[in-house]
Amino acid sequence: MEKRAERLNSLLVQLFNDILHIEEKVLKSSEIKDLSITEIHTIDAIGTQGNRTMGEIAHDLRITVGSAINRLIKKGYAERSRTEEDRRVVLVSLTEKGKHAYKIHADFHKEMVQATLNSYNDEEQEVLCDVIEKINIFFEDKYEGLQ
Repeated sequence: MEKRAERLNSLLVQLFNDILHIEEKVLKSSEIKDLSITEIHTIDAIGTQGNRTMGEIAHDLRITVGSAINRLIKKGYAERSRTEEDRRVVLVSLTEKGKHAYKIHADFHKEMVQATLNSYNDEEQEVLCDVIEKINIFFEDKYEGLQ
């Protein structure tokens, strides 16, 4: 069992690092090379559906996002606004430039997922999704326990 645990640990660490490394390389070779991984993930968390609060974005990313949002605004990828109901509530949304960066990042993920799924038949795809979902739930529970 110990060998299996070591193998799983190695695979998870390698997978995590490989995804980040590949994502970073794709970013640096695209027209959005001025964005860091944190910034592109912040753009992803803001999304294209409308205004989100800083708290919602921070919760999705599980980090504080103030400085990342400030950098995105400075670079022209995002903008802030306030609600009429409560002027204290700050909303963040993507500019057209931010929506374009979002699409580039979404296309990368779509390609990555499709390439992964193409390696498996329907039944294997279900098992893979179930296993990754269980791993994800484990990490979400761990994160919530740290709050």
